[in-house]
Amino acid sequence: MDNESLNNNEYEEDIVTLTSPDGEKIDFIEIAGIAHKDGFYLILQPVELLEGMTEDEALVFKVSQTEDGEEKFEIELDEEIIEAVFAEYDRLCDEAQKNAE
Repeated sequence: MDNESLNNNEYEEDIVTLTSPDGEKIDFIEIAGIAHKDGFYLILQPVELLEGMTEDEALVFKVSQTEDGEEKFEIELDEEIIEAVFAEYDRLCDEAQKNAE
């Protein structure tokens, strides 16, 4: 699936393209941006399933800036942070749903 077909969806999704350490470009759908403690995290879901992932799984990336002002995305491996980011995402979704009712 390419970016153009994704962007033609009824729900226009934000696509983030990251480059793996071996140079492979991987497209992700941005699910949410979450502030947690002193950091900012993105919940990203790969457009095409990665090995070992199911279609309802997403990854958490810590977003920081390099010295030259570029955004840097690092996959988060700390389970406590990952759980806290998803818990905040769930809380925000629940709050949005209540406000919509």
